[in-house]
Amino acid sequence: MPNREDYDRFLAEVRKETGIGAMTADESGLVTMRVDDKYNVNLQFVEATGRILCFVEVATLPADAPKEVYRDLLAGGLFGKDTAGGYFTLEAESESVVYNYFFDLETAAKDVDDFVSTLEKILQLCDTWCERINSKLSDPASHGEGGSLLGEFVQSQHIIP
Repeated sequence: MPNREDYDRFLAEVRKETGIGAMTADESGLVTMRVDDKYNVNLQFVEATGRILCFVEVATLPADAPKEVYRDLLAGGLFGKDTAGGYFTLEAESESVVYNYFFDLETAAKDVDDFVSTLEKILQLCDTWCERINSKLSDPASHGEGGSLLGEFVQSQHIIP
């Protein structure tokens, strides 16, 4: 199973490939970097599993966010709709929506280009979800049943006539 030294070697390869000096872990194995002045991308090595948790704050919801937003996030997590194998969590105190994705370190270390490409795709996915959330927050008409991902899934499964 990969260890912390393997993780540090992997990050050195990523730095070499990308030129991003911020790809350096602190003593706990956490890498934090600001991307495009929009997202904080965090990578945390979990030695017990040999995996890297990537987590990105996508948006912060207002206290009065419509349930439509939560339905879409739940449907994304439950049905994998537009999540690319990741999942969402909601930080209870700040109401921040966080996208989470796990990389296997051994697999990522074999193809650094694919790892970097996947990170770029994660950021594109975060852009998509940020836009989706913001449109639901700003459009009162979208707070009904018909426009949600959950509604689309249920209708596609013919659960609702």
